[in-house]
Amino acid sequence: MKIGIIGAGLTGLTAAFDLTKAGHDVTIFEATAQAGGLAAGFKPDEWAWSLEHYYHHWFTTDQDLLKLADEMGVRDKIIFPRPETVVYFEGKFYPLDSPFALLGFPGFNLLDKIRFGLTYIFLKLMKNGTSLEKHTAMDWMERAMGKRVSDVLWRPMLEGKFGKYARQVNMAWLWARITTRSPRLGTYQGGFQAFCDELANQVQKRGAVLHFNSSVSRVQPGGQGVDLQVGSQTHHFDRVLSTTSPRLMAEITPALSEAYRQKLTGLTNMGAVVLILALKHQLTQSYWFNLPKEAGYPFLALVEHTNFLPREHYGGDHLIYLGDYLETDHPHFEIDKDALVQKFLPSLKRFNPDFSADWVRESWIFRTKYAQPIPFLNHSQNIPALRTGIAGLWFASMSQVYPYDRGTNFAVELGRRVAREISQSK
Repeated sequence: MKIGIIGAGLTGLTAAFDLTKAGHDVTIFEATAQAGGLAAGFKPDEWAWSLEHYYHHWFTTDQDLLKLADEMGVRDKIIFPRPETVVYFEGKFYPLDSPFALLGFPGFNLLDKIRFGLTYIFLKLMKNGTSLEKHTAMDWMERAMGKRVSDVLWRPMLEGKFGKYARQVNMAWLWARITTRSPRLGTYQGGFQAFCDELANQVQKRGAVLHFNSSVSRVQPGGQGVDLQVGSQTHHFDRVLSTTSPRLMAEITPALSEAYRQKLTGLTNMGAVVLILALKHQLTQSYWFNLPKEAGYPFLALVEHTNFLPREHYGGDHLIYLGDYLETDHPHFEIDKDALVQKFLPSLKRFNPDFSADWVRESWIFRTKYAQPIPFLNHSQNIPALRTGIAGLWFASMSQVYPYDRGTNFAVELGRRVAREISQSK
């Protein structure tokens, strides 16, 4: 079959990897200048490795991603350091990423720690937690682990990630997040962009055609297939896979049924704003700082990337992510980068009193309004089908990996799943 794919993120590229292997003729249209989608990165000339626009890492439990890497012949290029992740409690930061760290954490008493451990084991052993979607995560955790544990750990995380929607997020999503993550975090030698480029190269070697800077403005039924409008040209395909955001899919596909369109536009998501700083000096000793909103920080997380990977990969820079999930109309989506830098810098003294503004060598800002789907109660009923109802047209986005959290492993799984459907379609 002649197959068109909209988007060269991990879902689109993985689908193309499998579809070309099955002998299909694949053409990919990517709106930007590089592969990777939300996993893409950038690399100044003085760096040896690229850095992701939005902080990324893999887990040892990411079996779909690791299997793909095996098939690509690059599994040996994935490394798994174990950096330190810390949580905020009464003005200080403490590790809470292992059983030993839990035992020494001063924020919980003995009963809290027992309830935490037993509930954690219960969730880890649960094979399928989708049935938990009828409960909110915050209420369920308060009942299971106790209010103190919830107030120190789960409530700040949910409020930081989902804002005003925090108390509406369902427990199935949190179950999936807990059961699929590992203390060891992984990356690819050269950065995620190197992995995405390698996948794109292998797809092209199998015969796929990849067009960058090529936005699809219209998707519509055509003859026995689907037509894509790209600039002034119309391209006809037997099958089409769109991996855009749900709202963009609704905008560019006027022939969708009203029922399917409502599925797309009814989904809600948070956006992300990430400010990256290249510092002349090390700020902290830890990798990831989870920050509760009530503590007065102007961002959700501080991630010192070069406490995870050696700064020698980045020209000697000490690299800091200052990231936040925000509602899509938040002023930080419009604010000038330098103004945001000045707004964020004073908080860095809370991590290191020696910090001063002249430590900042360079800064970058990245923003996307489609970053984190919000899983409400009984959210499985809200998920659009992969088949759109238009003959020959499929849709696959991170909103459809539910109950799992968005991430490259589940983008790979989704790409393989939709590729199977397309190959088997008649």
